[in-house]
Amino acid sequence: MSDPSHPPAARRRCSQCQRPTGHCLCHLVSHIPARTRILVIQHPDEQRHALNTARLLVAGLAGAELIVAERLPQQWADQLLDPAWHTELLFPGADASPLQASAADDRPRRLILLDGTWRKARKLLYLNPVLQQLPQVALPVGLRSRYRLRKAPSAEALSTIEAGMQALQILEPAVDFSPLLVPFDALIEGQIRAMGETVYQRNHGTPRPD
Repeated sequence: MSDPSHPPAARRRCSQCQRPTGHCLCHLVSHIPARTRILVIQHPDEQRHALNTARLLVAGLAGAELIVAERLPQQWADQLLDPAWHTELLFPGADASPLQASAADDRPRRLILLDGTWRKARKLLYLNPVLQQLPQVALPVGLRSRYRLRKAPSAEALSTIEAGMQALQILEPAVDFSPLLVPFDALIEGQIRAMGETVYQRNHGTPRPD
């Protein structure tokens, strides 16, 4: 009889990336310093998702933070309204302004991303009035996702790690943030290999690049 305190290797997970130990991505994760402080608020339903890109984004950035909550703790609500910070919410909508690097404000900058489906992200916004008080910014139109395993509403619907990388590239153009996507690409390729080409083509219908 197996010892429940020592699960089989197939069920063991890396404590950092939460991937099965045989598919750990930590060796591919960068640790890029950024002046912009990234805060990801993740809907609890996304925490155990196999393709958890928010965790990879935060792991790849020095100083980035991840909160798993449907309602923010009061301490965080207070911090987000701290006037010492230039805090913005990356969320597309009619009230969102284009995200841009600004030299007019010398306060430290903080960018908040919501991690979840569109429905869950909107719920996070609805349940946390403090988020509704923040300036909303949006990425430029025309960006294309590399998330080939997700049924998104459009090709412009980026994963959390892609949105974070693109946002930082706009805010800090002198830094190359593209290495953030290395573990993301490996994650997608690994999932495709695991399901097999036939299943991938049947379910997603997109030819893989050569």
